[in-house]
Amino acid sequence: MWRKGLIFLLVTFVGFSVLARTGAWVDEVIFFSEPDNDKAIEMLIAGEADIYAYAVSRPDLFKKVVEDPNLTYSSSYGLYTELTFNPYPADPEVTVKEFKNGMLNPFAVPAIREAMNWLIDRNYIVEEIYKGLAITRYLPLTPTFPDYAKLIDKARELEAKYAHNPEKAKEVIFAEMEKLGAELVDGKWYYKGEPVTIIFLIRTEDERKEIGDYVAGLLEGLGFTVDRRYGISRDLAKCWIFTDPAEGCFHIYTAGWVSTYISRDQGGNFDFFYTKRGWGAPLWQAYYVKPEADEVFKKLAYNDYETLDERAELMKKALDYAMENSVRVWLANESPMFAHHKDLGVAVDLAGGVYGSRLWAYTLQWRDEAGNPKEGGTVRIAIGEMFNEPWNPVAGTNWIYDQMPIRGTGNPFVLPDPFTGLFHPQRVEKAEVYVLEGLPVGKTLDWVSLDFVDEIRVPEDAWVDWDAGAQQFVTAGEKFPEGLTAKVKVVVHYDMSFLEDTWHDGSNYSIADILMSFILGFDRGKEESPIFDEAVKPDLEAWLEYFKGLRIVSEDPLVIEYYTDSIELDAEWIAAGAVLDAFYSQGPAPWHSIAIGILAEAAGEVAFSSDKADKKGVEWVSYIAGPTLDILKKYLQKAIDEGYIPYASVLGKYISKEEAIARYQNLLNWYESKGHFWVGDGVFYVDSVDTLARTITLKRFEAFRDPADKWLRFAEPKIASIDFIGAPEVLEIGKGAVIPVNITYKEEPYPPEEIDFVKYLLFDAEGNLVALGTAEYFGGPTWNVVLTPEITAKLPEGTAKLEVAVSSKVVAIPSFSSIEFVAVP
Repeated sequence: MWRKGLIFLLVTFVGFSVLARTGAWVDEVIFFSEPDNDKAIEMLIAGEADIYAYAVSRPDLFKKVVEDPNLTYSSSYGLYTELTFNPYPADPEVTVKEFKNGMLNPFAVPAIREAMNWLIDRNYIVEEIYKGLAITRYLPLTPTFPDYAKLIDKARELEAKYAHNPEKAKEVIFAEMEKLGAELVDGKWYYKGEPVTIIFLIRTEDERKEIGDYVAGLLEGLGFTVDRRYGISRDLAKCWIFTDPAEGCFHIYTAGWVSTYISRDQGGNFDFFYTKRGWGAPLWQAYYVKPEADEVFKKLAYNDYETLDERAELMKKALDYAMENSVRVWLANESPMFAHHKDLGVAVDLAGGVYGSRLWAYTLQWRDEAGNPKEGGTVRIAIGEMFNEPWNPVAGTNWIYDQMPIRGTGNPFVLPDPFTGLFHPQRVEKAEVYVLEGLPVGKTLDWVSLDFVDEIRVPEDAWVDWDAGAQQFVTAGEKFPEGLTAKVKVVVHYDMSFLEDTWHDGSNYSIADILMSFILGFDRGKEESPIFDEAVKPDLEAWLEYFKGLRIVSEDPLVIEYYTDSIELDAEWIAAGAVLDAFYSQGPAPWHSIAIGILAEAAGEVAFSSDKADKKGVEWVSYIAGPTLDILKKYLQKAIDEGYIPYASVLGKYISKEEAIARYQNLLNWYESKGHFWVGDGVFYVDSVDTLARTITLKRFEAFRDPADKWLRFAEPKIASIDFIGAPEVLEIGKGAVIPVNITYKEEPYPPEEIDFVKYLLFDAEGNLVALGTAEYFGGPTWNVVLTPEITAKLPEGTAKLEVAVSSKVVAIPSFSSIEFVAVP
């Protein structure tokens, strides 16, 4: 997940190929922060910007873009807003719900957070604030992603349960406030003689300002005093992200998130949004979930189930637990536009839009009148507030406004399809996936093979853990002398041309670069490590329950086996999870740039993560700006002087002292030339940065080897349209009915072999689910919803609603449509 900040721009170029151009199509990309939607759109109209990489949901601005002959737009479906609560002290054993400053925190009580679901009218937010450019969202599941359609019956149940009910909200909140020792005096809540004040952080760049004011008004109507603290992302981040929640600098924050690619499995959302394992930021470390919920969340995060039915039951339980916890109250799923010049092409992700697209850097191009890409040129991208947090690849900024340029500097070994979310190989030849017989795994793409087997044994020489004290791997034979088995085995065959790749500082690629990221994932979570980070420990411990081993089979060609008990529904996702590369959680890096950060953190002068930096009282390390550059330079010189090889017991096999010194010298030369330590391997490099002016310039990396047209192969996504044909206005109770539904794309029948399922849901006038079933294929575009006499006999007299959900195999966005009719005796 990344914090926030139908025309699809990438077309298929038929009969056309460009082999001379490599890497990026354009020569230069200039990013500059412009959080003001009005100003940014005016800049596009005036020709002062080429793309506004910010999700805009205002109808008046949409109208301006549509009416301008030089502009067009793209849309996405993975952007959403919610209210983030500070739950401190979340521990149920702590009965006095105060911050360290003595201020009462009502939202430390789960029942009050849950009641906020009833207090808020999401339909008002969608219709009056977003003006229809959003849909209501109640759950941690994205309504436009596959899991929502699969669990549509449970979703509708919870949406009915948590529908707008202000009287119920008031009843629950008042009862809980009295339990906390608060008193309602003349319509105002008081605690220990002082008004109960809610500190509400309200973002001002978009609709969240109106949302914040609306919710603040509701709370004031219940007797709370609300301190509305308005600000843009960088102003408010200092409080809700960087500050220990116990300090009480906020109660509520108007949050926004974007899924940067189609998530075919959102089971991990619960672990990310509700547990300490989700993120190393201080707020996450204050979370509490009851043990039975935590176990369910963890099982879903690591796909610890045997069948799809078992998964569905876990998902339903998780949804119940999440809504009871409500450390987040979900509000709306946006359908925003990303405006840009009509002559620009770029791959747009169905979920993440322009700024979330993993392919934007590979595909950004100016086009000629025929629609073909042109080489060269500059693109000016206005975006939200960059540099709210430090850039470091290990645990740096998570803001989407930073991640867009960051991704332009990296080259992951696998990349997600912008329409389906399935992974494609970039520096991998193939992957063999073996899973135990009966597990619910399928495959779609040819680069992955899938085989079901009776048993998977982990070899004795596979690495299964890390001894941080000895700084070496522990083998399966050492840790599990009785033997070890796994549910999944992946054999990854790497494209050995990756060793011909070059880092931006001129260093040649090495196997050490991809092993460094694997080692670091262990070392930072081990208490014996010089760079131990306690925020990493819970996630590592959970991961180690499922990780079963890694084994390098050969080095030339590079073949690596990966063993795990964690499955995915798609073999492509299993394979992608087994691929090692040098793209860390927050960006790309060669081993030698990570090494100087390790030295600096081990010396106690910086920390990779915000949580550790806050607890240790040191700087959160940045590789592009600020005081930590001097610290990194100091340890770079130390590394040069010593010929430092990190994790020498492993990496020393691939790095000589002379090679290490040469790499460090390359990095020093880079720093002296560019003024920063951000070194990637992507189609663009960071040429210049000005964090005060909030601009960054990326330039084409001429040494990038791939043909520029490599990723120009995606056509418009095939989103299904649903039309009810001859639907009845009146349905006789106890009598059967067949209701035809046409499913099409561009007015042509949607191929039935490309449809995953067509579900129907029948509701009565009270919103109760009467029946759930699967439509039958009739022929052509038509599918029939067959309501038997037994089904219609369950309907009470009155209005009924029939909803149809269609899930496609070739695009991951489901389609929904519904009709109403009258049920009569």
